[in-house]
This record gives sequence, C-alpha cells and structure tokens, in this order.
Amino acid sequence: MDEITWKRSIARRQRRIQRQRRFFVLVLIAAIGIAMSIWYIFFYMRTPEYALKEVQTSIEKRDSKTFARYVNLDLLTSQAYDDLTRDLFAYDATLTPKTRVLFEKFYILVKPELTRGTQEAILRRVDSGLWTLPDGLDILKGHQLGIDFERFLARTQLRNTTLVSVGSITHEGTTATADVNVREDDTDTSFTLVVVLEEAEDGHWQVAYIKNYRNYLDTISPLVNDDIASYIDATKPIVDEYNATFASQKATFASMNKTSDGRLSKKQREKIADFLEEDVLPALKKRQAKLDEIDVPKGAGYLARQRQKSTEITISAWQHYIRGLREDKPREFDTAETLMKQELAIDLRVDDIIHHTAVSKNIPNPP
Repeated sequence: MDEITWKRSIARRQRRIQRQRRFFVLVLIAAIGIAMSIWYIFFYMRTPEYALKEVQTSIEKRDSKTFARYVNLDLLTSQAYDDLTRDLFAYDATLTPKTRVLFEKFYILVKPELTRGTQEAILRRVDSGLWTLPDGLDILKGHQLGIDFERFLARTQLRNTTLVSVGSITHEGTTATADVNVREDDTDTSFTLVVVLEEAEDGHWQVAYIKNYRNYLDTISPLVNDDIASYIDATKPIVDEYNATFASQKATFASMNKTSDGRLSKKQREKIADFLEEDVLPALKKRQAKLDEIDVPKGAGYLARQRQKSTEITISAWQHYIRGLREDKPREFDTAETLMKQELAIDLRVDDIIHHTAVSKNIPNPP
C-alpha cells in the first residue's frame, strides 16, 4: 500500500470513528433527555416541591387556573377562617354572654359566604396583581351581609404578607410539610409558616392548609394593636377637637335646612353652599392636615389610610352636594348620597378598629 492510499484509509477510519462518537453522544443525550422527561413527568411533577414551585410561578405569571390546581382553596380558607374567628369575641367585656353566643353563631352561619369571598379575592389577586373587593350584586359588597368584608380581609393579614422563600420540606406518606418564610409588611416582621400539603387522587400535590396560621395571627396582631393604640393616643386631641367642630357644624347645617314646605329657596341653597365651602370643607382639610403631621407607626398604617380615605370621600361628597345646590341638579345630590354611604362604611370600619384595639388590651399575650 502506497503512502497516499494509507493516509486516505486512516482519514476514512477517523471520520468513521468521529461519526460513531457523534452518534453515541446524540444517543446518550437523547437517553438522558428521555430519562429526565420521565423523571420530570412521572416523579418530580408528583412532588410537594413541584406543587410549591407551581404556586409561586402561577402568582408571577398571573395564572389563577394553575394556582387553583395546586392550592386546595376550599380547605385552606375553611381552616384559616376557623383560626381567624376563634375567640373573636372572648375578651370583649362589653358583650353579654348571650350576645357573645349570638355573634359566634352568626360567624358560623356566614362562614360559607366569607370563605367564598376570600377565595375569589385571592384568585382576583393572582390574575390582576391587585386586591379588589366584591362588586355588582355580590352579597359581600358593602354591609349587606352584616359584615365589613374589607375589614375582614384586612384581619386575615393576607394583603400585607409577602413570600420570602421556601425552606425545608418534610415528606410523610401522602402529606408533607414545608417551611415557608414570609414577611408581614406593615410591622416588618419575619415569620415561618408551616404549610401542609396533601396528595390529590390523581397524584399531584396541593397546598392544603397552614398549620400555624393562628400562631402567625397571634404574633402579628399584638404588634399591630400596639401601633394602632399609640396612633390613636397621638391623634386623640385632634379627633376630639374636630368632632366638636363637626357636631356644631352639623347642628348649623340642620338649622339652615329647615323649611315650611320641604323645599329650599334659592337664597337658602346659596347660603348653605357658602357655609359648606367656607366652613365645612376647610375644617375637613385642616383636620386631615393635622392628622398627616402625626408620625404613623407601621402597624397603624391601615387605620391612617382609612381616615384619609374617609376625608377624601367626604370632601368629594360635599362638593357634589354644593353643585347640586348651586345648579339645582338632582343627579349631583344622588352622587353625594352615594359617596356619603361609602364614607359611612369607612367610618364604621374606623370605629370597629378603635373598638377592637381597646378590647385587645384585655387579651393575654400568647405563651
């Protein structure tokens, strides 16, 4: 064999070896890919770890359908409701034993509607990234059910709890527990929730309930209550001063609206409009300006925001009422009335927060 033929033979052998090697690598990659796919589909997708990852991803991608698949919302909200409402009235000394029992029975009666509303609020939050309240003909809108759903949702701490990280996961047959590290934003408090997951009939896992949710509430609530109590004390002189001012203005307003035939004269309408513009609106703005000067403890932010919202809605309502007086437009009066109803709901919420804070002073600190 001459040298040229020998070199060609060597080159062909090397190319054949390279092809064999490439084929082997491709087969190996394919085998690894198939193995990983089998592991992913038949093993990893049927683990608590995967379920928790899907919950996180569904929130990031605003995918409520996936979220609902990996969270048992019925069980989660039911158990959370029981934890939240347990001993809700136990330390309220203003209630008689009979009234306390009636309240407790009432909360049992409305549980289906409140848990439904909570589930829907969670799913809307996943889809939109925002916490929104029921609207339209929903019975939870306003106080139709006798419950302030906005206040109820605030007390769950859902809206101000941020997921930080997922810690260790412990498997126990068809159940598992995961340490989920969160932060309560209002008080900047870190906490580890113990989340229980359960295996569904088709093999995928779901978040079932939070084992120590009550402990979380017991940790956060005293911190929030202390901040609210401090804020209430700091703002009490302002509130008392302007409550007296508003009471006097209310009496003046009632006197100015007296008529013999139920109809205001043009002169009366102008006089009332001037009074609202020159006395009532400035008083509302001054009160809010003084409240805004007070340092708000972190845990009292919700109460402070409710007061601000109440002032804004009240001012808007009176502005519509003034236009109704000056322009004799019934539609403006209707708008003012609607806004006043909203403002009343917020004022009732503020009163409830203040009352609850006073009652909480009787609650013993958890061990």
